[in-house]
Amino acid sequence: MSRLDSFIRRVSAQRDCLNYAFDLIATSNGPVLELGLGNGRTYDHIRSLAGADRVYVFDRQIAAHPDCIPDDDHMFLGELTDTIPRAVGAIGATADLIHCDIGSGNEAETRKLADWLGQNLVPLLAPGALVVSDQLFEVDGWEQLDLPENVAAGRYFIYKCP
Repeated sequence: MSRLDSFIRRVSAQRDCLNYAFDLIATSNGPVLELGLGNGRTYDHIRSLAGADRVYVFDRQIAAHPDCIPDDDHMFLGELTDTIPRAVGAIGATADLIHCDIGSGNEAETRKLADWLGQNLVPLLAPGALVVSDQLFEVDGWEQLDLPENVAAGRYFIYKCP
């Protein structure tokens, strides 16, 4: 498979999983967290589904399209290991959905971050919240949900938290 085809499958899976997750939390109105702003495409999609005032974004640095940058009150800049613990008190409510797009191309580093996040996201999650991720999480109590039928197993992951 070409890198272009792989990219298209990845972003299509991302979009389809996010749309599915938002259908599942349609009656919720709590915060939504986006871990990994990147160029802002996914943030732009999430804010179209949730409204910009509900979305908090985390990334090391801003490298997004100017139209896809949240305001300062909704942006946490720095390493996730620093910003996630700060967010627990700063956001003021637990999240209904967290989207993690943290794959870096370095498998060992990404796995280490995913393991750390799995334990450290728990205080940020509302009961019944969803985690949509490009990485596998192994967290006690998180239920892995079925993916939309057009998303290949292992391409993306959706978890429901207790």
